[in-house]
Amino acid sequence: MHANHYLVVAGTTRALRRSPAIARWIAALGEGEGGVFTVVDLADLGLGLDDEPGIPALGTYVRETTRAWSALVSAAAGVVFVTPQYNWGYPAPLKNAIDHLYREWNGKPAMIVTYGGHGGDRCGRQLREVLTGLDVKLANAMPGLHLARARIEADDGAIEAPVDFEVHGQEVKDALRELIALAEVRAAAAD
Repeated sequence: MHANHYLVVAGTTRALRRSPAIARWIAALGEGEGGVFTVVDLADLGLGLDDEPGIPALGTYVRETTRAWSALVSAAAGVVFVTPQYNWGYPAPLKNAIDHLYREWNGKPAMIVTYGGHGGDRCGRQLREVLTGLDVKLANAMPGLHLARARIEADDGAIEAPVDFEVHGQEVKDALRELIALAEVRAAAAD
């Protein structure tokens, strides 16, 4: 991966989820800001629920799925977490993916984008607390995308992120610029 390569993590695995479409939209916005953004769908990672026998802080992973996830996160300049708000919190698969690793998060620049009928500010605060505990360098900006009730209740999972979230486009771009700046500071300090 490149020094300006970022992951956009689609943070839920529900069948009718909107996070992959939102993550693709965010990745496209990020490309316009000068980074290379790759969407990572948690459903494709195949991480079992807390299935590493050892303590992640030791970094000795036995599962190939964990090793692959570790390599993705380690090679990325930063991470964008895209998460819905489920019952005022963020989804268990996202917590599981975070908890599979430890050292990989240390100092990693990241930003949080939440979405839901209320924008997701409560789940964003919870996720921010967890990531802060892992010494992730979080962007201050935390866009909360408001999803219309009709989209939430649609039984097809359909979403048109550029249209549904047009009003949030500039806010997301500003947050992406902040993330890129954090990654540049980290890269300069490592040189």
